[in-house]
Amino acid sequence: MSTIAPDARTLDATRDGTRDGTRDGSQRLLDSSAALSYDPSVEVDWDAELDPTHYGLNPEWSTLYGTPLWDEMTPEQRVRLTRHEVASIMSTGIWFEMILQQMVLRDQYCGKYAESDFQFALTEIADECRHSIMFARACTKMGIPAYFPRRASVELGRVFKSLATAEVAYGGILVAEEVLDVMQRDWMRGEQVLPIVRTTSKIHVVEESRHMKFARQEMRERIEGAGPRRRQTSALVIAIAAHVIVSNMVNEGVYAAAGLDPKRAVAAAEANEHHHTLMRSSCAHLMEFLDELGLLTRPALAFYKRVHMV
Repeated sequence: MSTIAPDARTLDATRDGTRDGTRDGSQRLLDSSAALSYDPSVEVDWDAELDPTHYGLNPEWSTLYGTPLWDEMTPEQRVRLTRHEVASIMSTGIWFEMILQQMVLRDQYCGKYAESDFQFALTEIADECRHSIMFARACTKMGIPAYFPRRASVELGRVFKSLATAEVAYGGILVAEEVLDVMQRDWMRGEQVLPIVRTTSKIHVVEESRHMKFARQEMRERIEGAGPRRRQTSALVIAIAAHVIVSNMVNEGVYAAAGLDPKRAVAAAEANEHHHTLMRSSCAHLMEFLDELGLLTRPALAFYKRVHMV
């Protein structure tokens, strides 16, 4: 049985970081990792039976919630849909965590081993390895096979992980982590949500909060002194990466798995203003930060709008 029960103060502390100005940010993150990290193989109750009435995520976060199609669905279909949706999101998370690990490792290649930046970067890679295994086990426990991004997105990811550097690499990392963070903060408190999803969400929220702070820290440092052309280029590449990540979060195959007409379901999801509003609210903090760094240009905004991030 899970022993994790971080309260709001704990979660806020891990997101905002320690305010001890006498030590550098990466060292504080290392200290936080030592004090507050989890082993999913122990913390998650992998042997517990799945309650057939529990959702995979809060119903309000379903791509069809609030549509006429949702109203027509049976309770069983709603449960099945949300389980496949969360499995798809977890699968996308694994895909991007693998990209993230390669970018961070490449960025730290022959880095200064004694420095806290290098050591926290490797700590982050270790965290992401555990998270990927955790999500894979959760999908297996729910009896749902892996969902994969579209082929073109897989190839774009292959290029991104090989070429992205500096604020572009860490900007892509931040986008993926910020969007999922808001969702999971809701799921981990959802009384109707499967305990396995609630616990894995808690683990991810606590540990990813440090990763987001590190990404912001790296972005500020890397873009300092950059000229307008570099900022415009970086802004556009980060926005394209965000579009690819968000557009692949929920695979269209989830609708057929729930016994729905895929064409009708996709159309309903694309027109679902309720879900679009949730997405915009979940990205508000991210957009403020990008704007602060001069990375919210007009061309970049066009890509964010396509996936309802603004």
